[in-house]
Amino acid sequence: MSKNIAIGVDIGGSHITSAAVDINTLEIISGTTHSVKVNNKAAKEDILENWSQAINKTIADVSKTTDINIGFAMPGPFHYKTGLAMFEGNDKYENLYNVSIPDELAKYINAGSVNMRFINDATAFGVGVSAMGKAKNYSKTIAVTLGTGFGSAFIKDGVPQVNADDVPEGGCLWDKPYKDGIGDDYFSTRWCIKRYYEIASKQVHGVKEIAEANDADSKQVFTGFGSNMAEFMIPFLQKFKPELIILGGNVSLAYEFFLPVLKQKIKEAGLLVDYEISKLMEDAAIIGSAKLFDPHFWGHVKNDLPNL
Repeated sequence: MSKNIAIGVDIGGSHITSAAVDINTLEIISGTTHSVKVNNKAAKEDILENWSQAINKTIADVSKTTDINIGFAMPGPFHYKTGLAMFEGNDKYENLYNVSIPDELAKYINAGSVNMRFINDATAFGVGVSAMGKAKNYSKTIAVTLGTGFGSAFIKDGVPQVNADDVPEGGCLWDKPYKDGIGDDYFSTRWCIKRYYEIASKQVHGVKEIAEANDADSKQVFTGFGSNMAEFMIPFLQKFKPELIILGGNVSLAYEFFLPVLKQKIKEAGLLVDYEISKLMEDAAIIGSAKLFDPHFWGHVKNDLPNL
């Protein structure tokens, strides 16, 4: 492994994916991507063992056993500066609560020394997508992940904005008030499932089933989703003035059903913004987490990493 290569790791709710990334080009190195299924209800040791399986395979691919740099795209709640897991009451990885990932996971890694850095998974996605493809031509971007939860990142010139005057507190949207709860309650898979049941009296397991139904009930769900999302986001868009909104996550795959109303409502508010549906998905988070070992980028973000 050269000094310009870092390992990027995406921690999902049911799996982990690891890959080596060329920091100079932000390209994933072919043949180094490995995924391992994870039971997020398992004991601490089992989870860390599963995580290490994917990472160790990537390490073996780049033939290096010392001075390994690993960046993690990690869901919250989490102390991103220290690497202390704070998963509690969020139905996954609760057996890692109050566990220092740098101290405990290092025991399972096949390397002489390991340097670990952490970034929120939605922020990592935003950093990754803003560095590639269409987004490279824009200065100000909002990246949104719609899936199990509602993630977001405000990106300016490739750097996530956390404490700037034109972004919400913490640089995220999931915890901001909306209607009878917070954003995360309305812009996620569980809201779509709940709303579809309320309208159609049918129990489904995911957004894909609702999209495939493609009937009046499903259209009502997605129209409501897009309308709500526009209403929620418009005040933040007016303040940040992004040039591009990038959507990712499983719910974004149903974009054809909710994006038209989202775009129309935002346009009616007098805001001009472009849209992109990311095809990178997991790769974006891997690239964004590995970029933590770009010295210039790290200098911009290291003091703004949130504690939770």
